[in-house]
Amino acid sequence: MKLNNAFKSLYLGLVAISFLFACTSDEKPVTTAKTEVAPVSKNPFPFYKSIEIKPGFNFEVVSWGKGIDTLGGYLILMSDSLKNNYKSISVEREGVISEAWNMDLDNDGNPEIYIQYLIRKNTNDLNVYEYANNGFNKISFPGLSSENKKGYKGDDQFYIKNGDLFRTVPIVTIDSGKTTTLVKTLQYSLRGNSFAASEVKYKE
Repeated sequence: MKLNNAFKSLYLGLVAISFLFACTSDEKPVTTAKTEVAPVSKNPFPFYKSIEIKPGFNFEVVSWGKGIDTLGGYLILMSDSLKNNYKSISVEREGVISEAWNMDLDNDGNPEIYIQYLIRKNTNDLNVYEYANNGFNKISFPGLSSENKKGYKGDDQFYIKNGDLFRTVPIVTIDSGKTTTLVKTLQYSLRGNSFAASEVKYKE
């Protein structure tokens, strides 16, 4: 009788151990998924723009500099993949480049690259380079005339309309304590790699 009880106890013990083993074997360790944060790549260039003249013929304007934003340099890169031809020019700058575009203002078939930059907080200027004869030629852009400099406080803007280049120039005058702002519009023409400016007169 005692032997039977011993076998029963042993049998029940084995069943209990088997049950516990089955339960624990079904449990899987909980793993915490790690979320990988993609590194944020910082653009090392203060200004970059790609300008396509035609398929395979491109210019790129790249500005760089460390420390003071207004000091540094920029590159103009020419890529002509159809002719396997690549050229570049490096220029020092004193100002912050804000825009770049291409034109052919003198209609000679050679692209001109216009680079607009702030020489002061609210004063714009242009650097112009024509690409001709497999090289870059700088074209001096004229400053304001002595007449337009009177009362000039900045906030001028360049814009293109119907293939022509314009510039609005606010002129501030003070008469008998009254301040008046007159906005003049200048149109630029290019002949023989020389710019000329004329004031646009609008009919009232």
